[in-house]
Amino acid sequence: MEIATFLARRWSENDSMTVQIPERMSETKTRLSDNLIVIAPPGRRTGDGFQRYRQFRTALWYESTRALHCTKILSNDHAFGFILNAMETCRIEHMGRKVWRGMDNEIVMYHAHMLVERPQLHEVYGRARIVEAFYQQLLFGAVKGELQASHAERVTRAAEFARGVISEAVSGGRGTDWVEGHTSRIVKMLDIDSLMTIPVSLPFMRAGMALDEKEMLKVLKIVLQHDKRSGLAENARDASSILRGSEDIHGEYTMLLEENQRAENKGLASEPIGIQTPAGAEGADESAIYDAALINGLKAKFKEWKSGWSEAHVASAGEEFDGESYIEGHDPFVTDVKKSIKTRITILLDHSSSIASNAREYKKATLALCEVLSFLRVSFSVYAFSTQERSVVCWSIKPEAAKWNTSAAKRLARIVANGSTPLAEVYDKMYPILQARRPDIFLTLTDGEPSDPDAVREMITGLKGLGTGMVALGLGPNITRATAIASNLRRLGYERTVAVSRLADIPNKVMGILEA
Repeated sequence: MEIATFLARRWSENDSMTVQIPERMSETKTRLSDNLIVIAPPGRRTGDGFQRYRQFRTALWYESTRALHCTKILSNDHAFGFILNAMETCRIEHMGRKVWRGMDNEIVMYHAHMLVERPQLHEVYGRARIVEAFYQQLLFGAVKGELQASHAERVTRAAEFARGVISEAVSGGRGTDWVEGHTSRIVKMLDIDSLMTIPVSLPFMRAGMALDEKEMLKVLKIVLQHDKRSGLAENARDASSILRGSEDIHGEYTMLLEENQRAENKGLASEPIGIQTPAGAEGADESAIYDAALINGLKAKFKEWKSGWSEAHVASAGEEFDGESYIEGHDPFVTDVKKSIKTRITILLDHSSSIASNAREYKKATLALCEVLSFLRVSFSVYAFSTQERSVVCWSIKPEAAKWNTSAAKRLARIVANGSTPLAEVYDKMYPILQARRPDIFLTLTDGEPSDPDAVREMITGLKGLGTGMVALGLGPNITRATAIASNLRRLGYERTVAVSRLADIPNKVMGILEA
């Protein structure tokens, strides 16, 4: 955020410019009146980490340059605004390069990724296909797919006319209003309705996937040839050099990786032997286990619980109640009580092979639980166990000293369900943590019976001696099986057992345990 804000203000020549980077947003837009750039994060883009950062950085350059040189930005929802914005993109490319000559390679790289992400023409229906073909022809000098001959001729003529308008605007110092005055001519040339709805193109649909290098080089060569003809790549190198990127930007990216790693490790102290942090978690996609509806519903429910107030809409009947008159003759009858949960809880998640078929839903429920606990400012830590290379591993997802954030969610998403349920061995690995932290509750979420019940009973007895309440939540495919699992867990010596047959009920059950 700090780097993005610094660059945006430098490129836009506006010290009031601010940047927002919503985690789960794919659309990039600039609000001139608010001095605001809203840009999709690098993780939503395609390619490896460095390619994603380069795209993010170049997209920020475009929006900053747009904020500097454009007087209006219309909606892309309709043909007129879509065409004007496309022409303005080309104009600001030329204007921006007059100052930032070193952006040539990044522009070519960005164009290549944009072309890859644009839809095939056969995927666009109706006359919107003509507008999409015009956009691709204007920006990239090539189209993805085929058009019927009469439409292709219109698109070619319109693109050539648009390039002439853009060239004259750049050389004559013309602005947005002048370009807008020629947009109607292009609409007529394409033989379309200026208010025609343009379907949203969804870039980043393959976010996180590394593009094949040979295919990327082929696209780069196509785009490079066009950009050199249009004067946008005078200082650009060959396709292979462009794909590698400059050392300066790579150094910037490396520095940000190091800063990000330090931020992720904040609060992550060295764990005891046998406790590991999931490797490669920074590349995991946590969006697959992020259920916004479940999380928001739970937050709303517990917000009411926390304040003691709830809103209800009911039909009224009887005489009108005068609240002010009542209060004058009575003591206050409304008291605002802020509830809070002071209980410190450690959660252990069973990631044995038996949950593999429901692993995504299981993680969604767990992530929702952690979001609510963080929302209520409960002190909690989260661990999980699974089998890796024939040995059980206890994974650290969120230590107590660390905050619940995207990095913790990525660590949860990274774990693969595998192996049996050796609870006694896992408890033994976690004993040093529990002995040092002494949480009020140690909650185990499991959907199977432990491998060695006698050893588990012995470990539970020892953990109770630390003053920690031992609680288990059993997960079953149906009510009958869940109840049976809870009964088995109770016989192991847990102080309290709860059963659920629906994974979405996990957060509510856990919150019930904390409230008790």
